[in-house]
Amino acid sequence: MSILEWLGLAPGGDGGRGDPDAIRRIERELESMEPARARYLALFAFLLARVADVDLEVTEAETRQMERLVEEKGALPAAQAALVVAIAKAENRLFGATQNFLAARQFRELSTDGQKRELLDCLFAVAAADGSISVAEEEAIREISREMLLGNDEYLAIRGAWRDFRAVLKKE
Repeated sequence: MSILEWLGLAPGGDGGRGDPDAIRRIERELESMEPARARYLALFAFLLARVADVDLEVTEAETRQMERLVEEKGALPAAQAALVVAIAKAENRLFGATQNFLAARQFRELSTDGQKRELLDCLFAVAAADGSISVAEEEAIREISREMLLGNDEYLAIRGAWRDFRAVLKKE
């Protein structure tokens, strides 16, 4: 057994599909749900954590917003939503750099266009949780939008709703 396996950091034997272990861990917490729905929610939480952690610090306000969104969108009890968010944050920090694109691609394959737009709005909500959407957070959301093959007009329309929170437009 390697040290990475002992620490639980070695990639799982996924048959080359590229499934992130992070998503699997969240799915296990959601085992009582229908598998496709659990996977969708795991990916949703992972992508929220991706934006929250873009500045290498997830604030308490961002965490609370992620928990609220996961609870609401997943119809989960608050305690289970908090656990899903905690796992998503930890796994994103450990594996985000290598799994970000894969998670967005899998979310794209599992979701409708409406769900993709809903995710973008939720990503902006997480970024704005501390009162300001940084340029780095905006760029991360734009990248996720591209990875999900959403059009620029769709991205701009959703971003427009969050105009008052955009740091680039705020006067010091």
